[in-house]
Amino acid sequence: MTNSGTQSSPQVLLRTSPHLRDTQPVDVIMRNVVYALLPVCAFSVWQFGISVLGLIITCTASCVLTEHVIRKLQHKPTTITDWSATITGVLLALTLPPGFPLWMAVVASIFGIAVGKMFFGGLGFNVMNPALIGRAFAQAAFTVPMTTWVPNSAPSRFTEFIPSTLTLPFLRPNSISEWLAQNAVDGFSGATPLAVMKFEHVPADSIELLLGTTAGSSGETGALLILLCGCYLIFRNMMNWRITASILLTAALFSGICHAINPEIYPDPLFTVCSGGLMLGAVFMATDMVGSPVTPVGIWIYGILIGLLTVIIRFWGGLSEGVMYAILLGNAFSPLISSVTQPKRYGAPQKEAAK
Repeated sequence: MTNSGTQSSPQVLLRTSPHLRDTQPVDVIMRNVVYALLPVCAFSVWQFGISVLGLIITCTASCVLTEHVIRKLQHKPTTITDWSATITGVLLALTLPPGFPLWMAVVASIFGIAVGKMFFGGLGFNVMNPALIGRAFAQAAFTVPMTTWVPNSAPSRFTEFIPSTLTLPFLRPNSISEWLAQNAVDGFSGATPLAVMKFEHVPADSIELLLGTTAGSSGETGALLILLCGCYLIFRNMMNWRITASILLTAALFSGICHAINPEIYPDPLFTVCSGGLMLGAVFMATDMVGSPVTPVGIWIYGILIGLLTVIIRFWGGLSEGVMYAILLGNAFSPLISSVTQPKRYGAPQKEAAK
């Protein structure tokens, strides 16, 4: 009402897009991702022992400390409370071999945060997944330790470290032959199911792959548990299920076609989906909100691309695993995918919308 007693005209409040707001702060989402990873970490420690526990603690502490120090050197407030550095450390540890030397894990963690994240401006500006950047660096710099595997469920895994874990910097990692003998591990070839299938054409049991009772990276075994943990994030609406679904479906379909053509060389779809790091990558790494496209169509293209590249690298590349490189390439193409799949503006002519 105005002072004269007459009713004023109604006011309309105009705002620019976006009109939908997410009530979940970034730190809440990131913290829930950490919660979802805790069962995977616990299972990894159960399978491989205190060496993996040391690896998780070392990588996480190194990532958090590196980000904190860089922010202080930039004279900016610390950002470690958003939990993103914690996620990077945990994921990096889960992608490393159980007996990976701890000092090498520190170097990979520093590289992943400093180069893969802070170099681009921090959270929200990184082009690729920092954990995979750290793993790619470790793959190039420490080739032998990155391809040295140990069996699961060793009897002394809770009472002593794997010998290579505590190797001093710049020294050759200790041999695990004596450790294997002490644990009465006979017939272990030192290869993962993926390597055995690729080079010897001997598939592993699908139930073992689902349950995670095989050799491999610290947290990449146990496909069923990883998928269940991802379902928690999907239920909380904190993960885009379309990315995971498109990756797994593409990998299963493509490998299924190859298996039908030559089943003696190419594994079946269940083996492809459950082996190696595909499940961990599809659930927790490719779904990174920063490195994935934002358009509805682009999300499916992104997932299909990663699924195809994973199978291509596994089947015809020199490595037995291809998930890491597939996701990094998917991250690199993500801006282009988002650009070419922008939806048409409502009411705009076709030629104008295409500009």
